[in-house]
Amino acid sequence: MNSIGIEFRNVTKRYGADASAPLAVKGISFQVESGTLVTILGPSGCGKTTTLRMIAGLESPTSGQILIEGRDVTTLGPSDRNVSMMFQSYALFPHMDVLENVSYGLRMSGEAKDVARGRAADALRNVGLVDFERRLPSELSGGQQQRVALARALVLEPAVLLFDEPLSNLDARLRREMREEIRSLQQRLQLTVAYVTHDQSEALAVSDRIIVMDHGVIAQAGTPQQLYESPATEFVAGFMGEAMLFPAKADESGTVLLGPLRIEPRQPVAPGAVKVAVRPEAWHVGPPGHGLNGRLAKLAYLGSNYEYTFETELGPIFVVSPDVGTVLSLGSDVGLQLGGHGVSVVQAP
Repeated sequence: MNSIGIEFRNVTKRYGADASAPLAVKGISFQVESGTLVTILGPSGCGKTTTLRMIAGLESPTSGQILIEGRDVTTLGPSDRNVSMMFQSYALFPHMDVLENVSYGLRMSGEAKDVARGRAADALRNVGLVDFERRLPSELSGGQQQRVALARALVLEPAVLLFDEPLSNLDARLRREMREEIRSLQQRLQLTVAYVTHDQSEALAVSDRIIVMDHGVIAQAGTPQQLYESPATEFVAGFMGEAMLFPAKADESGTVLLGPLRIEPRQPVAPGAVKVAVRPEAWHVGPPGHGLNGRLAKLAYLGSNYEYTFETELGPIFVVSPDVGTVLSLGSDVGLQLGGHGVSVVQAP
């Protein structure tokens, strides 16, 4: 059985001493197994960064308990928790070379200079920065600075490594490369990582588990597949992957009727009003008269796919089609059908 790297027990956080002030985090509980990467995901203001800062010891909970590797750290400061946090700004010292930046934390904790430099060199090798020791941060690209910040966090051999929106300052290609780098390092070194982002694709790519937060509570937690394919609420369905939500009805047999379309849900649903979450890639475009009739109102060519908006009896429907060989013209009539992947049914509140 895996040990628990991070545990929250009914943790709340209110800013300020006024008991009537709103709670930023509202009694959340979760566990992160050692050696796994959990992403805390959600829109701005949902409480995800506050949660990460409470793990780091930069914020104290108003109530509840925080444990790291089974030890209660609720009242301990950052230096007593054996955690390292990597910020989106990197916060490298501009006057220090790469090796000095990476060894700084070890030197401050009393490590001998030659030992600290040896460990810093090992950490730089771990992140693919050999022969960069003497360079200044200003001589590095954004991706290289990111790697230095990562090496500086790793060299302290923390029980828990924390990332706060680490890729938001990078361009798309570098974001993908660094995302893969972080995931590869985490798996190779068996690190326990808590990772905060608002980017769903980033969360899906790096995580063992995802915790989706909404207004200070956990809306749903699970594997990337569970959250994408079986969202528990309208909020999670809408937040994970651009799903559109449609009102629909479940009949006595459990079949869900969405206009002329019939959907067999993966999980049993009670008869009555439901919502159907449909992701843009779930729609299949075919000839009119098959499925839901639509008329093409907008289109955009993106190289690897087309983005379409069709007018239908259910309202405008956004579709991503990988079929770049078939070019539809504005005003074309089509039939829209649903594939099995990317369609989920959630109970209406």
